[in-house]
Amino acid sequence: MAFVTVSHLSKAYGKILAVNDFSFEVNEGEIYALVGPDGAGKTTIMRTLCNLLDADIGSAFVENLDIFKQFDRIKPLLGYMPQTFSLYPDLSVEENLLFYAGIYGITGDRYRKKRDYLYTFSNLEPFSNRRAGDLSGGMKQKLALSCALMHDPQLLLLDEPTTGVDPLSRRQFWEILLNLKKQGSTIIITTPYMDEVARADRACFVFDGRKLTEGIPAQLIDLFDGKVYFLDIEPTRQLVNRINETHLVRSQRFGSGLHLYTSADLNQEDVSAALKRIGVDASKVTPIEPDLEDCFIQLMERAK
Repeated sequence: MAFVTVSHLSKAYGKILAVNDFSFEVNEGEIYALVGPDGAGKTTIMRTLCNLLDADIGSAFVENLDIFKQFDRIKPLLGYMPQTFSLYPDLSVEENLLFYAGIYGITGDRYRKKRDYLYTFSNLEPFSNRRAGDLSGGMKQKLALSCALMHDPQLLLLDEPTTGVDPLSRRQFWEILLNLKKQGSTIIITTPYMDEVARADRACFVFDGRKLTEGIPAQLIDLFDGKVYFLDIEPTRQLVNRINETHLVRSQRFGSGLHLYTSADLNQEDVSAALKRIGVDASKVTPIEPDLEDCFIQLMERAK
């Protein structure tokens, strides 16, 4: 039996349908990633699971408890970290931890043991007297996670916790999450980063409020249909448009170059010929293996 079950969830803001007939299940002790661009509906789903929003249609359960009718019983099981930093910037690290401990009635030796444990994995103890507002982005996220963990929740809901955080802090944050998973925590996380998706047990691609697909990250790559090439050339908008107008090759910016997408029956010579016809240096084309982002882009374009 799934630990979290969401069935046919829909939520609209006026005429905008933010979440459209969305269903998924998360098993106990699993890291489940909701992946998609800004405006895909990820935050609305998370806020609904926290009972901060009412769904227009659908149901959601945590351990067979109805989120919309029995949330008082679910609340002690839940730890939530919103997308924006929501702690008190004028309080110190220690004072924020103490405040959140007080909300859940954690005092005395119980608080000190929990605080010391949180300091151990977050490495925040040297900064215990620093104001939260003066912390770096990575430290702020570690503090927010520590506060969410103060009452030992069984379910963690993390809304883009590493957005805007430096690469080292992102890696450290995920090391913490993987350790929590080993201890039995169930984690639902939203992220725009495909390298983070690869660390999850299962992932769900979200676009325009809809579920495109879900599965084990390594297996999602197999859904890609066609071939991918890398074009090592400055990825200007004009060049992207010119390539797309060939109707044989689709292109997307990737870092300092372009990813080119073709059908499975086209070979590199066909791609080179199409590029030469529009004056592009075809010698800079290299075949590559598709990755998760290529798969997501293809599914997203089909859903438009």
